[in-house]
Amino acid sequence: MTSTRSPERLRCPSSVPPHRWQTLLVAASVFLVLGATMPAVAQVTGRSVLESLEFEPLDFQQPVVEERNVLGVDVLLLEDDALPLVTLHAYFRGGYARFPRSSYAAATGLPALLRYGGTVDRTPQEVDERIAHLALQTSFGTGGGSITSSMNTLTEHLVVATELWGDMLVAPGFDEGEVEAWRARQVESVRRRADDPGRLAVAEMNRLLYGDHPVGWEMTTDDLQPARVTPGSFRRVHRGIVCRENLVLGFTGDVDWARAKPLAESLVGRIPACGEELAEEPTPEIRRAPGVFVVEKPLEQAVVVMAHPTNVRLADDNQYFAALIGNSILGGGGFSSRILQRVRTDEGYAYSATSLWTTPRRHEGLIGAMTRTRPENVAPAIDVILATMRGLLDGPPRADEVDTTVDQIINGFVFNFESASQVVSRTMYYRAIDLPDDWLERYWDGVQQVGPADVFSVFRDHLRPDEMTILIVGDPERIGLEALERLGPVEMLVPGQR
Repeated sequence: MTSTRSPERLRCPSSVPPHRWQTLLVAASVFLVLGATMPAVAQVTGRSVLESLEFEPLDFQQPVVEERNVLGVDVLLLEDDALPLVTLHAYFRGGYARFPRSSYAAATGLPALLRYGGTVDRTPQEVDERIAHLALQTSFGTGGGSITSSMNTLTEHLVVATELWGDMLVAPGFDEGEVEAWRARQVESVRRRADDPGRLAVAEMNRLLYGDHPVGWEMTTDDLQPARVTPGSFRRVHRGIVCRENLVLGFTGDVDWARAKPLAESLVGRIPACGEELAEEPTPEIRRAPGVFVVEKPLEQAVVVMAHPTNVRLADDNQYFAALIGNSILGGGGFSSRILQRVRTDEGYAYSATSLWTTPRRHEGLIGAMTRTRPENVAPAIDVILATMRGLLDGPPRADEVDTTVDQIINGFVFNFESASQVVSRTMYYRAIDLPDDWLERYWDGVQQVGPADVFSVFRDHLRPDEMTILIVGDPERIGLEALERLGPVEMLVPGQR
């Protein structure tokens, strides 16, 4: 493993908590902005003073999160009494990827119905009124493998707010009218999907590459049949996810363990033990055959997406960190990245172009690129992107490219800790996907150990420009399908059909 910099290069002053370090950065920015309006002599004097300031080197020290266990549930706490506010976080392992396709709609819609479907004892309107009266902020969300929720409240309302939030999580009402309203919105969303060419391109690409796997699923009218979207279907999914063994709980803000403990015990005590264990997310069989697929749509800007599988995983190893740096150099780093430089600055084919390199925890991901361009420029833009990829297989990237990318990551790292709430929610997520508790420290160190040879090695082992599956949404006549045939067999694609 090659190192081009010392981990001691940047250190946070020990007297400044990491999640408040951004205050100093903002102050420095204001100082510079104000300096622009000053007379020249004052500007010179001000700049010299600013440049002469000396600080201890930055060092990353992950804030210490207090950890408890309540009835077998991990409970994390990080106290911050700067404001009289408390945030509670709940992370439940389980999401639509852990259920059969017949439950896809209910598993996807569960967070929305937890929020808007009322509770056993309160109608949806009564819940809304109670939230407004207590001035609560709530969030409910989902990914393929989890359901998350948070609730922020004034400290003085903590007990009653926790009780209400617990009702929403543990005893949802799944009001029939709200269930039907959610179904109707989803039906309309399906109908309008083709109106957004970017969304359409990504959805069809996922279907191409992942097939009948949760990553490749996209909501259809079949999923939204009235028989599949009922209060009963939501209750079945809810029982499988909202149970004790799936939960990680967190408290942040103006609260200590003495006050949090009885609330945690009461809330966890209300959550039932899990019954039948949820199935593991299936391992996808990702398409590996190169080819070109065209979705016909008369557009002034065609959308191009290309990708192939790669086996770099989210893990504490040099390949992962080198892939992170490599993706930024290839196209994920904005104006300093190679793809955008070639496609936009050198050739003028597109306003934006980016690379992608997904690194799931437990299965293969994708490496590829995306852009939008005039239909007549689709073929040459693809040629430029593929040529840029091949250039990274010819030799290591320049040292300054790696240094710039590492500096961007490290210098922006403090913004992972803008609040205690952010620290705890990240820690809960890492715990739930079986990453070590000191993952952020390992990430900090791992990024700084990457050198040009490491990036070259990960590209050489995982990037195969000639094996890309390429999907285009645009006007075939203006694109010129014959110009695409050299890239692989060309097939017209009807959205939603295989």
